Amino acid sequence: MTGTHSKRSALVSGASIAGPAVAYWLHRYGFDVTVVEKAGAVRGGGYPIDIRGTAVEAVRRMGVLPELRKAHVNTHRITFLDADGGTVAALRPESMAIGADGDLEVRRGELTQILYDAVRHSVAFEFNDSIAALDDRPDGIEVTFRSGARRTFDVVIGADGLHSHTRGLVLGPEEGFHHYLGACFAGFTLPNHLGLTSEGVLWNVPGRSAALYAVGSGQDVFGLLTFRRSDPPFDAFGNPGAQRELLAATFPDDRWEIPRIVAEMHATDDLFFDVVSQIRMTRWSAGRVVLVGDAAYAPSFLTGQGTSLALVGAYVLAGELAARADHAEAFDAYERVMRPFVTLNQALAGDGDTELFPATEQALQRRNTALRTLSALPADRAHAEYSALTLPDYR
Repeated sequence: MTGTHSKRSALVSGASIAGPAVAYWLHRYGFDVTVVEKAGAVRGGGYPIDIRGTAVEAVRRMGVLPELRKAHVNTHRITFLDADGGTVAALRPESMAIGADGDLEVRRGELTQILYDAVRHSVAFEFNDSIAALDDRPDGIEVTFRSGARRTFDVVIGADGLHSHTRGLVLGPEEGFHHYLGACFAGFTLPNHLGLTSEGVLWNVPGRSAALYAVGSGQDVFGLLTFRRSDPPFDAFGNPGAQRELLAATFPDDRWEIPRIVAEMHATDDLFFDVVSQIRMTRWSAGRVVLVGDAAYAPSFLTGQGTSLALVGAYVLAGELAARADHAEAFDAYERVMRPFVTLNQALAGDGDTELFPATEQALQRRNTALRTLSALPADRAHAEYSALTLPDYR
């Protein structure tokens, strides 16, 4: 604690990706680190996510790259379907699964477990708890936890995602930073009725899509429902019943597997519903509190770069804190290094339109016509944004 220990202390809020990553680096640099997480454990399962470009070097420096390579998803085929379930194109997905040589795609739950295992014996994890209040003082920041405990730290790091509670406590309501990109999505696990093996299928109609993704040949697949909507459904946030009603009303189709997918959505116990949005902020810190990952600069899943930005941001933030005794100077340096990289990658989302989820009939037909002429999906190698930052060396 500040004033009683020679070690500088840090509280990290959130134990998903950015949280354990920044905790790893801070501990390595000699900080006394505590991670608080409102859930009872790190979350498993989930859809495959990408680790690209600069982020690959970040996980290499952490020493977890060999484990992530073993967990790499080897997808053999992506099949695009029309409204009736007919095949538009079945393509080799090498250039989608790996943006460049060495880039990775892993299940979200495997990444979170690997990051947690890398740091679980070095820092304190407090599950089933969260920050209730913050009192920023000249000599430290006093944290009151929901459990009633109070502790003082040198810095507090908000790594608690798009809807960051930490950000709300110090910088105000999310509406001031939330940039909605015109769509919503829901992900969940369901039985592998189609017998899919290491492949994905994507059904599209204008403004709506359904995807099933099989990692290997297991009994379950990951389902994803995406739909365009002019305004965010705020009344559905935090209300699983309202989310299920909205999804059922948005997908009334009796074609392909949609009735089965909707029925499984009603029955699942791992429904995750959210909006396709970005967080855009003029500053990522206030006093002794700083944000990292989606809490500060969510790029949206349309970019495929949320995980990579979180891993790189965690590395840079911890390095700058280690390099500077003054937290304010460290926060400023963190922003100077990261902001150009973040801005480039957020721009990949454009205005929310994407060839994977065409919004109009005309856009869908153009996409399908182009797919029929391909043997592989267009390569991501043109995206220099993924590797636009060279990691500083903080050793």
